[in-house]
Amino acid sequence: MARIRIPSTIVIIFVTVQTGFLLFMYARYSSFMPQSEEKPSQVHILILSSWRSGSSFVGQLFSQHPSVFYLMEPAWHVWVTMYQNGAKVLHMAVRDLVRSVFLCDMSVFDAYMPWKRNLSDLFQWAASRALCSAPACDSFQRTDITSELACKTLCGRYPFSKVEEACKTYSHVVIKEVRFFDLKVLYPLLTDPSLNLKIIHLVRDPRAVVKSREQSVKALARDNGIVLSTNGTKVEDSKYKVMQEVCRSHVQIYETATLKPPNFLKDRYLMVRFEDLVRDPLSEISEMYKFANLSLTPRLKSWIYNITHGQGPGKKKEAFKITSRDAVSVSQAWRNVLSFHKVKKIQEVCKGAINILGYQLVDSEKEQRDLTLDLVLPRRQNQFSWSSFNPKH
Repeated sequence: MARIRIPSTIVIIFVTVQTGFLLFMYARYSSFMPQSEEKPSQVHILILSSWRSGSSFVGQLFSQHPSVFYLMEPAWHVWVTMYQNGAKVLHMAVRDLVRSVFLCDMSVFDAYMPWKRNLSDLFQWAASRALCSAPACDSFQRTDITSELACKTLCGRYPFSKVEEACKTYSHVVIKEVRFFDLKVLYPLLTDPSLNLKIIHLVRDPRAVVKSREQSVKALARDNGIVLSTNGTKVEDSKYKVMQEVCRSHVQIYETATLKPPNFLKDRYLMVRFEDLVRDPLSEISEMYKFANLSLTPRLKSWIYNITHGQGPGKKKEAFKITSRDAVSVSQAWRNVLSFHKVKKIQEVCKGAINILGYQLVDSEKEQRDLTLDLVLPRRQNQFSWSSFNPKH
């Protein structure tokens, strides 16, 4: 029988190609294999919410913790720099910035603020207790409860390099963002082996959100334009088009996380309603802290009680400030302030979110004004539990 002779060079090429192919397939296969049980040393928490939903308050609950490095809406810099684009177009740029901040790589800000020199160049920097205490600023201790006013007075001139230096010394990095409208955009972060990411999804009754937004019309106009992709034109949202998009995003995020979610979301998503938080602060905060692997300190407990048991709903000029208020009154203020005509319009554009997130629609002005009628449904009717999730179905 005749034999086929194959030149040795061809054999070598074939073996080389085959080896390369096997290495490629191994690398590709490995990327789908479960990562090592060893997690990054830091815990990363993203507080995912929308404007005027109580997210600044929740951010402070984490910011004041001595183990937390916190930044409030760092992606503001992306939107300010690229304001002629729409929110969906900016999703990837926002996501990349958030990832870099989680990894304490603050060089990402070079693209948005190349002139940066001091802490005060960073948006809402004084809302971060970590940037008001050592090693970022020598005026306060990590265990102190800091105020924005005192921090601005004493710490603003410290160099911007202190942001990265401080970030690397904390066990938890927490970011509050209102500029994500789709949970799937965050999948690359949730599957990134260099991150140990968990998401707290904060929601609020859309009717209460609108009441709060009406106190901040001018401040929100540019962001409204980005949400509606108006090429840089500011929008006051008198027709509730922005609220419609906000409500859609909350529904999308919640349903994506609870209806046939990917396995990598297991134990990494927590939905919190602002109304539950203000009614039973310590219990809800303890649950959030447990989710984030943190614990309450006596000083934090005292501070939380004081800021949720103030007098009245707060003043208009305090719309973006964390001050001592009657938190329950704040959550119900819309029922006395908004006209029933407005409430009906809001319910029309946000009906899906109101139902899915566990709020009760009102059919008359009488129902709206009757504060004995609870419009926040018991959480057990809408709360998702991972223990009931079966990935096979």
